[in-house]
Amino acid sequence: MALLNIDDIRIEFPSRRGTLVAVDGVSLALEKGEILGVVGESGAGKSTIGNAVIGLLESPGRLAGGQVRLDGERIDALDDAQKRKVRGRRIGMIFQDPLTSLDPLQTVESQLVETMQAHLRLSPAEARKRAVQLLTQVGIDNPELRVKQYPHQFSGGMRQRVVIALALCCEPEVIIADEPTTALDVSIQAQILDLLRRLCREEQVGMIIITHDMGVIADVTDRVAVLYRGKLVEQGPTAKILGNPDHPYTRSLISAVPRPDIKLKRFPLVTYIEDAREPARTLDISTHWLGRRRDFGASSGGPLLQVRDLSMRFVLKSAFFKRNERALDAVKRVSFDIGEGEVFGLVGESGSGKSTVARLISGLYTPTGGSVSFGAAELTALKGEKQLNPFRRQIQMIFQDPFSSLNPRMRVLDIVAEPIRFHRLCATDAETRQVVADLLDVVGLGGRAAERYPHEFSGGQRQRICIARALATRPRFLICDEPTSALDVSIQAQILNLLKDLQEQLGLTMLFISHDLPVIRQMCDRVGVMRHGELLEVAATEDLFERPQHAYSRHLLGLMPRLQAMSREGLEVEHTERSGT
Repeated sequence: MALLNIDDIRIEFPSRRGTLVAVDGVSLALEKGEILGVVGESGAGKSTIGNAVIGLLESPGRLAGGQVRLDGERIDALDDAQKRKVRGRRIGMIFQDPLTSLDPLQTVESQLVETMQAHLRLSPAEARKRAVQLLTQVGIDNPELRVKQYPHQFSGGMRQRVVIALALCCEPEVIIADEPTTALDVSIQAQILDLLRRLCREEQVGMIIITHDMGVIADVTDRVAVLYRGKLVEQGPTAKILGNPDHPYTRSLISAVPRPDIKLKRFPLVTYIEDAREPARTLDISTHWLGRRRDFGASSGGPLLQVRDLSMRFVLKSAFFKRNERALDAVKRVSFDIGEGEVFGLVGESGSGKSTVARLISGLYTPTGGSVSFGAAELTALKGEKQLNPFRRQIQMIFQDPFSSLNPRMRVLDIVAEPIRFHRLCATDAETRQVVADLLDVVGLGGRAAERYPHEFSGGQRQRICIARALATRPRFLICDEPTSALDVSIQAQILNLLKDLQEQLGLTMLFISHDLPVIRQMCDRVGVMRHGELLEVAATEDLFERPQHAYSRHLLGLMPRLQAMSREGLEVEHTERSGT
């Protein structure tokens, strides 16, 4: 018998509107030392299977059929107290959303020490020492200092590394990794994947990786299982599934993976899904809410956004004497311009300062030095709501973490309508409701999603709600901070094509931040490379990818997955499809 057996499981979510079958008759097996990849579109049931194995299905979800066995012992029928003993100690879990899986009121050290002392016979001193070692292992600099900090003091990628450290701390037999590298740049992703591979090989740990990242699947997994709408459509060795898939859905899914080698005008869609649903409508901006005239005034003629010597320092440890103060220079004298209608990309490793720059531009942070100018106005010199509100309407942001940026107590209708009501963009409530329905339709959720709450959606669907909300004020400048990090490739292609359409038809200007280099290549006109808070290089996208000047840029591009083993059926393009020809 395998280390972990999932036998013919059926997972249901009863509600007043009927019973939703999230997983239907799925069987999987995991051997010691093996890495099994589970792929499929958002809402296919991937994370639901992981939650069922570890006993964390949210009520009213239930395992309505089948069994889960760990080393021959049935674990799905255990009571809550017995399941708690299995979780963490025998089965570790790396969750998709790092912020909501960490306690914001406890330091990282407290959470690691508490977990280890609950399952391992370690003294407090031994547990604290191991906590520092774990942070070092997952690639966090200054671990002795950072272990004393709280989750909100870490970037998204660093929080994900803390979650990975928590999953590894009790040396489990099985690890379920739900999007373990979603928030990680390519350099840290390579480090983490190498760590996970080594753990499985040397310690004979079995691992299930749930991901939409085909690069991760190609790099680390031994076998792959493909889910579609709760059913298992195909499974087999990784080389076979990626190189010569049998099922049309798998072939279509692979075709939508962004190309790292050339720039295309549009992202290929997962045609199998498109064929299975209602035909996608062509977005006609001229008749849509988004296409109405925006009264933002005339263009200044120069760059829309100017960033000059922008700096941001965070005090990590305050002290009476200034010389004893510990501080982090997150952004160091960064300067760049973004022209009207341009898509400017920022790349760099986790903690390089990309998201901090975005928050400084949007006004969420106050810089410690430098300036940000938008058109003819210097934003960093403005004070008070009366001066700032007109620019808040023009500058909108799509955040990296979709769950924590949505109010869980508000319906989607009110979440998307909030900026419309605040800026008084609609005359009546009926008009507001219609605009919200149109926006939800544009991002692929449909108007009926307006009556539901954020927890009723998958991670990718929640990100689409965030995009609809950002578009609600018909902004002039859109800041996209990892906008597709939570999306599978099928939805990612749709959303990125949507952003391309909006940018072209509305003349939107964008700051696009991502650790996904193939996406950056497809989306951006120019790219800036950041490291340790400094802007190292700015170049036209194709120049950067073909002829990087800085040594770090060359290193970063060298880590980009090449996906040689992946089937490219349907991806061949003529020379005329390439950008600029």
